[in-house]
Amino acid sequence: MSFQLRSDRKETENKTVRFPVHLLDRIEKAIVGKDVSFSGFVIQACEFALENMEENEKE
Repeated sequence: MSFQLRSDRKETENKTVRFPVHLLDRIEKAIVGKDVSFSGFVIQACEFALENMEENEKE
C-alpha cells in the first residue's frame, strides 16, 4: 500500500511535538504544491503508520 496525501479537515486537539530539523525540511518539501497542511501531512502519516502496524501484527 502506498502513502497518498488527501485534503481532509476534522475536529482537532492541539499537541506539541518536536521534530528533528532534517525531518521538518523533508516534510515541507513533500507538501509543496499539494493541498495539504503540515498538520494534515503528519496526521495522515501517523494514520498510515498505525494501519500498517496493525496489518503487520496480524501476519
